[in-house]
Amino acid sequence: MAELFDGVSWAGVVSGAIAAFLLGWLWYSPKLFGAKWAEGVGVRMGAADEMPKAAMGVQVLGLFLVSWLVGVTAVSEALATIILAVVAFSVMGYAGGMFRNNGRYARRVDAGYWLASVVVMVICQGIF
Repeated sequence: MAELFDGVSWAGVVSGAIAAFLLGWLWYSPKLFGAKWAEGVGVRMGAADEMPKAAMGVQVLGLFLVSWLVGVTAVSEALATIILAVVAFSVMGYAGGMFRNNGRYARRVDAGYWLASVVVMVICQGIF
C-alpha cells in the first residue's frame, strides 16, 4: 500500500485533476468541440435546467484518481505505464461510444479529451 502514497506529489495530483477538469469544461464547450460533440451523442447543449452536480462530482473524483495514478507512476519512473493505460482506456471508451452509436466525431472528442487530460496531469507532476 505504501507505493500508493510514498513520494507522491499531492500538489501535482490536485493541480492535475483541477487542470484536467477545467480543460474538460473548455473542451466540451461550444467554443471548441461541444456543439458538434453534442450532436454526435444525441444531446442538446444548454437544455438542462441545472448543472448535473452528481455527474460533475463523479468526474472530479475520477480525474483525481487518474491524476493520483499519474503521480504514482511518476514516482516509480513508470510514466510509460500511465500512457499505455490511458491509450487502452481511450480505445475502450471509443468502443463504448461505438456500442452506444455515438458519432465518430463525438468518439474522437472523448478519446482526445482523455489523452489531453493525461498530458496535462503529467505536466502538473513535472511542475510540482
